[in-house]
Amino acid sequence: MYRTIPYLLISMLCMSLYGCTLKSESAAETDSNDDITNIDTLSYSNKLAKIANGDTTGRWPVSPQPFPSGDPILPFKRIVAYYGNLYSKKMGILGEYPPQEVWKRLHAEMKVWEKADPSTPVQPAIHYIAVVAQGSAQKDGTYRKRMPESQIDSALSIAAMGKAIVFLDIQVALSTVQEEVPLLEKFLSMTHVHLAIDPEFSMKDGSRPGTKIGSFDAGDINYCSQYLTGLVRKHKLTPKILIVHRFTQGMVKGYDQIKLHPEVQLVVNMDGWGAPVLKRDTYKQYIYREPVQFTGFKLFYKNDLKRPPHHMLTPSEILKLVPQPIYIQYQ
Repeated sequence: MYRTIPYLLISMLCMSLYGCTLKSESAAETDSNDDITNIDTLSYSNKLAKIANGDTTGRWPVSPQPFPSGDPILPFKRIVAYYGNLYSKKMGILGEYPPQEVWKRLHAEMKVWEKADPSTPVQPAIHYIAVVAQGSAQKDGTYRKRMPESQIDSALSIAAMGKAIVFLDIQVALSTVQEEVPLLEKFLSMTHVHLAIDPEFSMKDGSRPGTKIGSFDAGDINYCSQYLTGLVRKHKLTPKILIVHRFTQGMVKGYDQIKLHPEVQLVVNMDGWGAPVLKRDTYKQYIYREPVQFTGFKLFYKNDLKRPPHHMLTPSEILKLVPQPIYIQYQ
């Protein structure tokens, strides 16, 4: 398991004063960073402590963990993302409205978050599903459909309208991250493009997507982190962000075997919908209790209102969670 707060503070102080790296001996091992980080390590450590939101169990902030290798987005900014696919009005807000309306609504959400937490600037994001699980088999039997590059280019163009970063989301279905992630290298090599993977539609037993909840294990997640690490080193990029969706125990297996890298910031995103009490409980059960690095929280404009009290959690309410989510996604 993870060491408690004193080790984190000692390791951070050591790195701040001497530029050294303390190697992890835990199962969630970290890569040593050959280059001395150029970030303000004290500010970084203080921000990690702040978003831990008073946790006293030793889970948060996660320790040990590496300092990022360059100028990171997290935890200095909170990402607020709009999610979806341009072909579908049912998969999220990106497909429901034209780009100008998307940005009108996203700017409104950003202002609410900035008011709720003035100490954390908001970084807008477009979270685009680039590989979509299908209900019927494709010619290769994978039940997944890759979006054409022209559509990904459209998502990047929408992001450029508001100086947003981009997440390319992968639903592998009967394929694998090893097959799908390298096909997006052209885009992931761009500074502002990051990666998300969705265990819900990873059908390792060959089931049809949608018939049951799928899963990723630590090996899948570690592959993605290592792949992104290679891109960061090759192209001398700022750290990449890797989002892993989760809303059940079985969706992420072997969380304590997930490896952290200076080149990648890993967010486990609470992806479930429902009434506030259910969403808080899900966050506590599967995100808080199995810490990896950073956390996220997804809000559904429609599904979160279906059941009593027909209320979608507000930024002020979400900021009371332990730890505070640093990635917010709207569908």
